[in-house]
Amino acid sequence: MEEHSNKRPLLLSTSEDHQQVSVSEHELVSLVQRTWTEVKKIWKVAGPSIFSRLSLYSLAVITQSFAGHLNDTDLAAISIATTVITSITFGFLLGMASALETLCGQAYGAKQYHMLGIYLQRSWVVLLIGSILLLPLFIFATPILKLTGQPEVVAELAGTVAVWLIPMHMSFVFQFSLVRFLQGQLKTSVIGWVSGLALVIHLLLNWFFAKYYTIGVVGAAIMLDFSWWVSVLGLFLYAVCGGCRESWYGFSMEAFSGLWDFFKLSAASSVMLALESFYYRVLVIVAGSLGNTAVDIDALSICITSYGWEIMIPYGFLAATGVRVANELGAGNAKVTVLLSCIQPVFTGVALGCGWQSQVAIVNLGSYYVVGVPLGVILEQFFGLGIKGLWTGMLSGTVVQTLTLAIITIRCQWDKQAKEAYSRVVKQAISDQSSCDT
Repeated sequence: MEEHSNKRPLLLSTSEDHQQVSVSEHELVSLVQRTWTEVKKIWKVAGPSIFSRLSLYSLAVITQSFAGHLNDTDLAAISIATTVITSITFGFLLGMASALETLCGQAYGAKQYHMLGIYLQRSWVVLLIGSILLLPLFIFATPILKLTGQPEVVAELAGTVAVWLIPMHMSFVFQFSLVRFLQGQLKTSVIGWVSGLALVIHLLLNWFFAKYYTIGVVGAAIMLDFSWWVSVLGLFLYAVCGGCRESWYGFSMEAFSGLWDFFKLSAASSVMLALESFYYRVLVIVAGSLGNTAVDIDALSICITSYGWEIMIPYGFLAATGVRVANELGAGNAKVTVLLSCIQPVFTGVALGCGWQSQVAIVNLGSYYVVGVPLGVILEQFFGLGIKGLWTGMLSGTVVQTLTLAIITIRCQWDKQAKEAYSRVVKQAISDQSSCDT
């Protein structure tokens, strides 16, 4: 009897252990399944987004490559015009359009599909105003570049090229908004197809004119304008000609209501991404103002261009993360998976999905311009590291930004965030509908 009683606790313990193991296995299987499901959803957006970003970024790379066959001054001029001037406005307008990643993503998650078309048109209005305000940067590019210490010959030619790039600048208004409008409702394949078409056309045009005609940097700028507008036309026709029946109901006067709230979010988004985008271009300006030669400027521009080409891949995950976070929060779901393929862009995508643009703008300002740029200048000037010093400073700012965003993301109360997002989207839809009925 005593021997039998001693065995029973052992049997019970074994049974409990087996039960615990079964539960653990079930949780592990569930985690793997949920992770795989989320990975597929992420890639549905990230794949076309990566291809699209690589294709459109390659337009400027191809232009610089063919311009390199002319001379050092032409290459320096086209590099500054595309790497600095247009990239500044690119950053501002891209940031303003990124408000749609928050609004369209959350509206789609909340099944308020009609709001996506309204948000798209509001974005066009706000971005068009912003693009007009940025035009002096192109018109007065030459004196601005001279003030920053650029060589006179390079500044004059870069200023001429910048004026001819105004059509490309205006295309950003529509291209950026349309891409985010389509991404928000997971219509991503068309973005990849249209971007690929624009890339092929641009490559063929540059090859043809480089082989049979001498068109110079102005001709190169015109071809760049044309290729960007090809992508705009393709996306626009898809969106308004039946590709988005749930979200596009034609042009509406509702686009002019609620513009102030939309502008505030767009402005915060603009500052957030422009500070990041402009950061890399500051290096080119600093390199020229510190007495580096045209060859040094060319080399740094090429390095930044190559880096930008590579970063398009994780930036595709930035877009995918922003869409997934916005969709889930709009639907009231707090369980968001962060896919850490490349940490910094993904954290920025989380911020866009949540609508944290104002916070991240402050983080970017401190990380890049309080830490990165001054450190780069110190390393370049006082430690004799030259261009390597500027590059090291840039990387240091990125590290600081990444760590700060990681802390913000980890500390987020996701249940609260989801409830607020869902409530905000539904409230906005009801408010806009009431305004329309009135």
